[in-house]
Amino acid sequence: MDVVRQGAGKKRLIRRIILGVILAGCAVGATVAVNKLKPAVPTVERSTVWPDTVKKGDMLRQVHGLGTLVPEDVLWIPAPVDGRVVRINVKAGASVKPDTVILQLENRDVELDAVKAEFDLKAAEADLTNLRVTLASATFDKKAAAATVNSDYVQAKLAADRDVQLEKAGLVPDLTMRLSSTRAAELATRNEIEESRLKIIDQSTAAQIEAQKVKVEQFRAIYGLKKKQVDDLQVRAGYTGILQQLGASAATGPNATAPPLEVGQKVSAGTILAKIAQPEKLKADLKITETEAKDIALGQPAEIDTRNGTIPGKVVRIDPASVNGTVTVDVQLLGPLPQGARPDLSVDGTVELEKLRDVLYIARPVFGQPNSEATIFLIGPDGKTCTRTKVRFGKASVNAIQIASGLRLGDQVILSDMNQWDNHNEIKLN
Repeated sequence: MDVVRQGAGKKRLIRRIILGVILAGCAVGATVAVNKLKPAVPTVERSTVWPDTVKKGDMLRQVHGLGTLVPEDVLWIPAPVDGRVVRINVKAGASVKPDTVILQLENRDVELDAVKAEFDLKAAEADLTNLRVTLASATFDKKAAAATVNSDYVQAKLAADRDVQLEKAGLVPDLTMRLSSTRAAELATRNEIEESRLKIIDQSTAAQIEAQKVKVEQFRAIYGLKKKQVDDLQVRAGYTGILQQLGASAATGPNATAPPLEVGQKVSAGTILAKIAQPEKLKADLKITETEAKDIALGQPAEIDTRNGTIPGKVVRIDPASVNGTVTVDVQLLGPLPQGARPDLSVDGTVELEKLRDVLYIARPVFGQPNSEATIFLIGPDGKTCTRTKVRFGKASVNAIQIASGLRLGDQVILSDMNQWDNHNEIKLN
C-alpha cells in the first residue's frame, strides 16, 4: 500500500516559487541587456556617396550667377511726331546703317505747317528786300536835301562876305550887309543840322534792317523745324547695327512680346518704334544672390561661359537695388566672342572675389553654407567606418569651402546629402 509522505507538496510549491523567481529575474536581466544594446550600424553603398579629401593651399573664392548677353550700346528710336504708318522698309534682324529708312510715317498737318512756314519765310525775306530799297531811297533824298542846304549856305556865306567888303567901301548900305550875314548864319545852322542827320541816318537804317533780319531768322528757324519734322516722317536708323525689335512697345524689355507695326497704324509722338544694337559689342548681365553679391566690387575679374566657349571679363557695374533676392552685375567682355554669341543668349558667369592663401578646404557640399556649423561623416582609417563629426566652415566659393575647424589635412569626408542617416552617428561603407 502507498505511504503518504509528509511535506512533499510543500517542497514542490517552494521549488515552483524559486523557479518562478529565477525566470522572472532572467527576463528582467534580458530586458535590461536588450535595452543596453546599441542599434545595428547601417551599411551604405560606397557608390552612392560623394567623398572628398581635405586639402591645404590657395583657394580661389568665386561667386556664380546666371544671366544673358546684352548689347553695350542700344539705340531706342521714338516716333518724332504723331503719324500713321504708310510703309515698313526693314524687318527685325536686318542690318542697318545711319541713313537706312526703317519706316515711313504720314502726317498732313505737319506737311501743311512746313509749307506755311516756308511761305512766311519768303514773305519775311521779301519784306527785308523792300525795306532795304525804301531805306536806300530815303537816304538818297535826305542826302540830296542836305546837299541843297549846304549849297545855299555856301552861296549865302559868299554873299555875306561880299556885302561886308562892300559896306566897308561904302558901296552898300549897312542894312544889306546885316541881312546877308543873318541869312548866312541861318543857313549855317541848317547845314549843321543836316550834317548831323546824315551821320545818324546810316545807324537808323542799319537798326531797321537788323530788326527785319531777326524776323527773317525767326521764320527761317520755324521753317527749319517744320521741315525737319517732315523729314523725320521718314524714320531712319541713325546708327550702324542690327534692328533688334520693331514694334510700338519695343521698349518694354528684351523678353517682352511687342506687337508688330502694321501699315495704317497710328502712333503718338514719343512712342518707341524700334531698337537697334551692335551685336559685336556685348556685355553680360548676371543675376547674383544678395548674400553673395555683397563681396563683389568694381574691376574684379570674371569669366562668362556661353556653352560654346568662355570669355574673360571684369565687373563694370553693380546694380544698387535688389530684385527678387538677386542683384544685377554687369560684366564687360574682354575677349573675342565665340561663334553663336548674340544678344539675349543665356550664359553662366563666375566672378573672382579673392584668393585665400594657405587654408584648409574641401569641395563645397550640398549643405555647406559660409560661416556656419554642420555635421559631416568622417571616413575612418579603415576606409569603411564613418563617424559623424562637427565641422565649422569659413568662406565659401562656387565649388569649394574653407574649413575653419573640425577637420585636418588629409581627412576623408562624405559630402553628399546624408539626411536619411540623421539618427545614426556611425555608418559603414560597403
